[in-house]
Amino acid sequence: MKIIDVVCSKSLTGFYFDDQRAIKNNAGHDGFTYVGDPITPGFKAIRQAGEAVSVTILLEDGQIAYGDCAAVQYSGAGGRDAVFLADDFIPVIEQQMKPLLVGRELNSFKELAEEMDHLVDKNTGKRIHTALRYGITQALLDAVAKAKHQMMCEVIAHEYGTNVSDKEIPIFTQSGDDRYDNADKMIIKQAQVLPHALINNVKAKLGEHGELLLEYVTWLKNRVLKLRTSENYQPVLHIDVYGTIGLAFKGNIDRMVEYFKKLEQAAAPLKLRIEGPMDVEEREAQMKALTELTAKLHEQKIQVEVVADEWCNTYDDIKDFADRKAGDMLQIKTPDLGGINNIIEAVLYCKKKGVGAYQGGTCNETDRSAQVCVHVAMATQPTQMLAKPGMGVDEGLMIVYNEMQRILAVRKARQK
Repeated sequence: MKIIDVVCSKSLTGFYFDDQRAIKNNAGHDGFTYVGDPITPGFKAIRQAGEAVSVTILLEDGQIAYGDCAAVQYSGAGGRDAVFLADDFIPVIEQQMKPLLVGRELNSFKELAEEMDHLVDKNTGKRIHTALRYGITQALLDAVAKAKHQMMCEVIAHEYGTNVSDKEIPIFTQSGDDRYDNADKMIIKQAQVLPHALINNVKAKLGEHGELLLEYVTWLKNRVLKLRTSENYQPVLHIDVYGTIGLAFKGNIDRMVEYFKKLEQAAAPLKLRIEGPMDVEEREAQMKALTELTAKLHEQKIQVEVVADEWCNTYDDIKDFADRKAGDMLQIKTPDLGGINNIIEAVLYCKKKGVGAYQGGTCNETDRSAQVCVHVAMATQPTQMLAKPGMGVDEGLMIVYNEMQRILAVRKARQK
């Protein structure tokens, strides 16, 4: 089965691009947006509309496959590629990627994905933007699956020697700033991991001594215990603090460990994960700091898991963080890895090293990228995967949960 055409269209994402540096620099709120000037290059405002590019592949038998090029909410931060604007990058697909794909046989996803993922942009001399690699490989996976009359997860399992899961992968929901009402939604729908909480400012959300987050964790635990309909519902609490704990405690690991002990007590009996406890603005230093924090928490038997995020972007980053035990769990931030072939490899590497694999992503993706990521998760079986896109809880959870259930139902029916 051959590719006969590649067609691009401009798309909207499920959220926005936000200038993380400006927000950390105490940008003020004005309704849903921020006031002040952006800091990160490429931003026209601190918050601006999220954009994507939908890549549609036409097969010679008339079938249509597609994937979406998307980038993370906090583009340009933590070593990531610049903000992704559709009008800037559609020409790259049409002029540099499409000629390499039209006429190609759809025999192997892995082979085509590796080729696209290593392309160098003729205009910049660098690898093409991660968002382009992300979307084109989604479309290629779908195309190969259609050519072989299989589900996408089955193609992955066959080519990478894995088994498609026969049960749900735990889904992690994120609340955005509406961390109270959205937490109620998560509990009512029995999300397995919650709530993200968007703790991205010391003064307004963490507290100068961490007191605001302690109050929130206590409230959240009590809210779960109050609203749950069964004692069997024991969700994992997973909170992303965007480096604010490091800022509040001035990078002092011992003080951070003492604070984690308080967080553990506040969350009990529920399990707690803290993502991005510090951001030291440099890759090697970030690994060192997370390794030290993780080791000290283990030494003192404090049962709070550290989740790495910033500076752990590429497949090579994930390998290095895993080798150094720089965190109990690593977020595999799907758009940051470029080709979804790297997501597959990253999950498998974390599992090999005994490190938790969080197949994440961003609220700033699309329904299509989320669906494809479900197939990746079902074929590789990470510890958890993110409900996406958006920050409204219901939409992202619905998209991911429903795709997961379709996979399980179809495979069960086939076995009969």
